[in-house]
Amino acid sequence: MTNLPDRKGNPAVAAFLDKVAAMPAVRPASGKPGRLLFAVDATASRQPTWDRACQLQGEMFLAVRDVGGLAVSLAYYRGFHEFAATPFLTNAEDLARRMSGVTCLGGQTQILRTLKHAASESAREKVNAIIFIGDAIEEDLDPICHVAGELGLRGTPVFCFQEGRSPVAENAFRQVAKLSGGAWAPFDAASAETLRDLLRAVAVFAAGGRRALARLTSNSAVRIAGQLPAPRSG
Repeated sequence: MTNLPDRKGNPAVAAFLDKVAAMPAVRPASGKPGRLLFAVDATASRQPTWDRACQLQGEMFLAVRDVGGLAVSLAYYRGFHEFAATPFLTNAEDLARRMSGVTCLGGQTQILRTLKHAASESAREKVNAIIFIGDAIEEDLDPICHVAGELGLRGTPVFCFQEGRSPVAENAFRQVAKLSGGAWAPFDAASAETLRDLLRAVAVFAAGGRRALARLTSNSAVRIAGQLPAPRSG
């Protein structure tokens, strides 16, 4: 697998991967991998983080190798009303190749369109989790929150990872996360380690559920787990 960090050169990464590798398998009865929609704002300001995500995405697959597996669909928006989504891929190299062929392009956010796409996909076959990475919102929040609530009813949480410190974006992303049953977390543009932990934590959740996530001890995993709603009884 390419573009993975050196385990020997990064003790924190090695410890995290060893922790995940030691988890018992919790593969669903169907034997199908967890389905994760990886949605990224690809407008002009996002190029540096897009490049980092390209380097880190392979670790999502590696982190869940013993927790049921993972199928990832990359979705992004950019430019003038451009939106695209790949099929659900189970191979890290396939996803990396798709991502490396995309460059960021100026344009308005299309978060509502992204969440509607996620809802449509989950209606066909359950999507276990959605990752959204962005730094801004330039749309009416109410329709976005409505779709986020629908995703929550379907059991498809949105994990919003915010780059930058926009209070408007933070308010919106927190609401989307809360209404969908997901979580919000910030990350520093210079902190690849934080983004790495966030992506891994949600990948583990998508593949193995709450129990698998609870076994992780990274700060990012604890932050995410602490925001998830309590399991429904009965």
